[in-house]
Amino acid sequence: MEFKIDTKPAYTILTPICNLLDANLTEALSQKWKELTESGSPNLIVDLHNCTSTDETSLGNLVSLHEHVYENRCSIVFTNFQNDVLNALKKNETDLLINVAPTMNEAIDIVSMEILERELFDEEM
Repeated sequence: MEFKIDTKPAYTILTPICNLLDANLTEALSQKWKELTESGSPNLIVDLHNCTSTDETSLGNLVSLHEHVYENRCSIVFTNFQNDVLNALKKNETDLLINVAPTMNEAIDIVSMEILERELFDEEM
């Protein structure tokens, strides 16, 4: 699976180069997140503007990935959904279980705020 990768100091933007959001892509996203975590960039923004369709199994995989990332005190936000994919998310109510941002700027804001919250919470302990 090919990705365009844009690494910033606090997060990495992953943009899959494919048009189908399926189990293969979600598995590749999970693997890529593990690799990025090992290299010190655990916060992820996934730009799905290239994905024009999805299958039902991938939606549950997105939720699993989301939960796994947050269990490890990191952030993940999915952004730039095409209408068909967003409609599938809403139909299954997956959009209520994962971080979905309509724009890249909003995704960056979510990740930035979560990083700040974790830092503040760690200071209070």
